[in-house]
Amino acid sequence: MDLIKTIEEQQKKENALTFQVGDTVKVHFEIIEGKTKRIQIYEGLVLCIKNSGARKTFTVRKESYGVGVERVFPVNSPRVLKVEIVRPGKVRRSKIYYVREKVGKAAKIKELIGPKANARVAASRAAAKAADQQEANLKSEIKDELAAAEAAKKAK
Repeated sequence: MDLIKTIEEQQKKENALTFQVGDTVKVHFEIIEGKTKRIQIYEGLVLCIKNSGARKTFTVRKESYGVGVERVFPVNSPRVLKVEIVRPGKVRRSKIYYVREKVGKAAKIKELIGPKANARVAASRAAAKAADQQEANLKSEIKDELAAAEAAKKAK
């Protein structure tokens, strides 16, 4: 049992959960199709956050052509590159499944305003900026390695 917990602790991301239920978020999700990779942005309302530890997930709901679409994302997945808060929401429940039955303006969640909301949005943007910087560093390292490999091939 301790072995499983230690492995799960290694898989966790630091500062992965900067949002709460009721927030409107943009999830940057990496999709691999064959040999190509692309980033898909999924924007919607966070309905719930479930489980704990490395298995923590969150559900995002959006309206697509008049149909409600929900998607579950693992918080610690390496494919979830970053999660940006677009609009912090003011809710009093931990699961807001009642939004599923609401239509139009009734499905809207009030916006949280004030210093706490500003601090949460600033923390989310700082985390997204750090993720962008880390991704750029990784890309530059890969480019350097490829250039060094090509130089070694030409030298032979």
